[in-house]
Amino acid sequence: MLLLAFDTATPAVTAAVHDGERVLAESYEVDARRHGELLLPTVAAVLRTAGVDKRDLTDLAVGVGPGPYTGLRVGLVTAAALGDALGLPVHGVCTLDAIAHQARTEGLDGAFTVATDARRKEVYWASYAADGTRLSGPAVDRPAEIEPGERTVGAGALLYALPAASGPEHVSAGALADFAVRELAAGRALLPNAPLYLRRPDAQVPAGYKAVLPA
Repeated sequence: MLLLAFDTATPAVTAAVHDGERVLAESYEVDARRHGELLLPTVAAVLRTAGVDKRDLTDLAVGVGPGPYTGLRVGLVTAAALGDALGLPVHGVCTLDAIAHQARTEGLDGAFTVATDARRKEVYWASYAADGTRLSGPAVDRPAEIEPGERTVGAGALLYALPAASGPEHVSAGALADFAVRELAAGRALLPNAPLYLRRPDAQVPAGYKAVLPA
C-alpha cells in the first residue's frame, strides 16, 4: 500500500505519505487563509520527500471535517480530482477521529473529548473511549452546552479552556494516514468523500426578497 493523506478542515494544511507500515513523509503548516494555495505544493513536496511517484499510489485519504466550508472544500475537491485522474479509491476520515488517534499515539490515556474551533463561539466536538472508539458526535455546539468529561484535546479545547485541555491542537496528516491504514487493514469501511459541515454556510440567499422583472 502507498497511501496519500491530506486535510484542510482546520487551520493546518497537512499532507503525508504512508506505506502501510509507517509514515514516509509528512508536512504540516498552519495558515487558515491559504489552503487553496498551499495544498497541491504540499502534496508534491511529501511525494518528493518520500520518493514516491503519484502513479504508484494505491489509495487516497482525506479529512472530511467537520470544518468550515471554505477550507474543507479545498481538500475534498482536490481528493476527488486526484482520485479521478489517478484511478484511486478516496477514503474519507472524520478529522476529529484523526486528532483522537494522534492524541492516543502521543500518550493520552483514558476517555477524552476532541474539540476544534468552529468559530461563532462554538466548537466541533466528539467524545472517545480509552481505546479510541468514538462514543458521541461529531456535533457543533457552544462549549458550555457540551459535557466533555475530564480530559480534552484540540484547538477548541485550548481556546475555551475545557477540562485538562491539551494538544494536539490541529490534525496531522500522518495521524490521519495511520488511522486510515489501520481501519482499512481491519476491514472497516471509511467515510465517503463528502463534507461534514454540520451547519449551513455563512453566505445564504436572503429570504423574502422581491424579484424585479423588466417592464
